[in-house]
Amino acid sequence: MYLAEKFDAFLPHEASVRAETLSWLFWQMGSTPYLGGGFGHFYAYAPEKFEYPINRFAMEVKRQLDVLDRNLADRRFLAGEEYTIADMATCPWYGSLVLHDLYKAEVFLETPSYENVARWATEVEARPGYQRGQLVNRPWAPEGKGLIERHSASDFA
Repeated sequence: MYLAEKFDAFLPHEASVRAETLSWLFWQMGSTPYLGGGFGHFYAYAPEKFEYPINRFAMEVKRQLDVLDRNLADRRFLAGEEYTIADMATCPWYGSLVLHDLYKAEVFLETPSYENVARWATEVEARPGYQRGQLVNRPWAPEGKGLIERHSASDFA
């Protein structure tokens, strides 16, 4: 939010759209611990597989994906027709889950059924800024293009 306000970008000025953007941003911040910290841990990383936490977190992830999918049925982006910081924050988590089979859980979570999330995430991921951002702090990125650190725009050259 600091950078969006400092550079007057990706945070709408009109009050209702700004409130909607911030609602989605804070929704993402409050819900992704279930995705990354809960489901991902118990489904993919825990040394022992326990049915209850896997199912509990899977149902929460599916509920969240359903909320996103229903919202995106009538909108291009999370808060409407404008790409905002809410999209930037949410796509790497939920968009990647749907498009890139995170945790190898595509079948278990039925991610192909979230067609509106897939459409949105495909559009967001096609943005050049998003693609550059995906290289930062990723030395394992394809073709050795990952950046361990980024200090200026010239680091992408």
